[in-house]
Amino acid sequence: MRLSLLALPLLAMIAAPPVSAAPEGDAGARWWAHVQALANDGMEGRGTGTPGYDRAADYVIAQFKALGLKPAGIDGYKQPVAFIEQVILADQSRASLVGPQGEVALAVPGDLIFSGGGGPVPESIDAPMVFAGYGLHLPEAGHDDFAGLDLKGKIVVVLSGGPATLSGALKSHARSERAHWLAGQGALGLITLVTPKQVEIPWIRRVALAGAPALYYADASLRETQTPFLGAQYDPAKSAQFFAGTGQDFAAIAAAADASAPVASFPLALRFKAQVAAKRRDLSSPNLIAVLPGSDPKLRPEHVVLSAHLDGYGVGTPIKGDAIYNGAFDNASGVASLLEIARALKASKVKPKRSILFAIVTAEEKGLLGARYFARRPTVPQKSIVADLNFDMALPIFPLTSVTPIGYDQSSLGQDAAAVSAQMNLPITPDPFPDRNVFIRSDQYAFIREGIPALFFKYGFKAGTPEADTEKAWRANLYHSPFDDLNQPVMPAESAKLNDYVTAVTLRIANADARPAWNKDSFFKRFAQ
Repeated sequence: MRLSLLALPLLAMIAAPPVSAAPEGDAGARWWAHVQALANDGMEGRGTGTPGYDRAADYVIAQFKALGLKPAGIDGYKQPVAFIEQVILADQSRASLVGPQGEVALAVPGDLIFSGGGGPVPESIDAPMVFAGYGLHLPEAGHDDFAGLDLKGKIVVVLSGGPATLSGALKSHARSERAHWLAGQGALGLITLVTPKQVEIPWIRRVALAGAPALYYADASLRETQTPFLGAQYDPAKSAQFFAGTGQDFAAIAAAADASAPVASFPLALRFKAQVAAKRRDLSSPNLIAVLPGSDPKLRPEHVVLSAHLDGYGVGTPIKGDAIYNGAFDNASGVASLLEIARALKASKVKPKRSILFAIVTAEEKGLLGARYFARRPTVPQKSIVADLNFDMALPIFPLTSVTPIGYDQSSLGQDAAAVSAQMNLPITPDPFPDRNVFIRSDQYAFIREGIPALFFKYGFKAGTPEADTEKAWRANLYHSPFDDLNQPVMPAESAKLNDYVTAVTLRIANADARPAWNKDSFFKRFAQ
């Protein structure tokens, strides 16, 4: 099966049969049995706030109890989080580009997808637009795409990518913060364009997800923007429409972005008009928090957090007749890994001196909301959290020969990861695609924003290799679709190997004399308390 994984496109692969039993001594089979329990059709894709999510939560809690982990939530193992669910009503929404030649209607969601996350959407907008290049506000690093632009009352249009002179982590951070910053400058909204060569998920798949409910915090003080702010994505194949009348060639701009070259900012000639209809309801969904108390009386009050998100996309738009977005690899696999790491730590002869906190969080697919809630309002003193180690969609679809712990170059955690890599002959490979925003796209970023060093574990591979082709095919064909299910090829033994690696990293951090620290030159050191 390993040869076929590297030699054939994913859609042409023959699915491996599911593992039907989990022998006590077979770590890979145990891990896969958890995935089967969490990603079967009966869990209905584990959508945040749904009965399927609650059933999956019951399974996780039962495993916590069986492992002897102690409750560390607000209500037993649970930390409830209050949300408002917002659904964009595409059939009642309108958008258009307006210029000297008249008004061009845009299909919603065929051309334009409105975001329902972050906060209430504005009901109506009629505003001029400005193109802000990569949309990165990093004056401390000598780069600011917004410098000299009049943003007040404008719709800001930005392009994917970023200059090669900036690290992937820094670019990802700027993208994460820009809606908040732009709203503070008086901008009315943000439209994101992606160059055709940088497309990760085909547009038709994004359109299929457009009707999914979005969430934002019921507590307005926790939201990224305090006033209604428009967010939208546009069809990459039609992005040139925004540049009509400017004298600028979008193909040349896209080529520069693909080469990580400078991209200029300038006003656009068109106005953007929209009416956005939405329906809303209150909703609650819990994070699940358990603790393995540390063995050292002096270090026990400190916590190493292991995190993974339980939620998925639930039941959505059918694709080839299947409407259940099972989320087997994204992210039943990560939850399964944490359960197996907990088992290993309990059985280890070397006991963790610091306490290990297991945070199985909700609403990651809605914007890291569960993790952000926990990181801001943890169930233990925030200053007691020394590190976060995060699992999300580590793909067991080719052999594990190296690891990519995202964030390893930002803090002393990288030294811990490197030491274990040397012991286990799993060298560290840098992120092969830094412009994918991986640094901000999973729950570890919620902890980083609170000043807590973190790592996010991925299988290592290099760009231009068969493994890179396999990973790219998985993202294009299975990611965030009903086909991320239990009928896809999987290598449980490789996941067990990664679990062993993270267990060893966890023990090293938990038993170190000193707390992890940000590197002196890390941009993210500024968040430390």
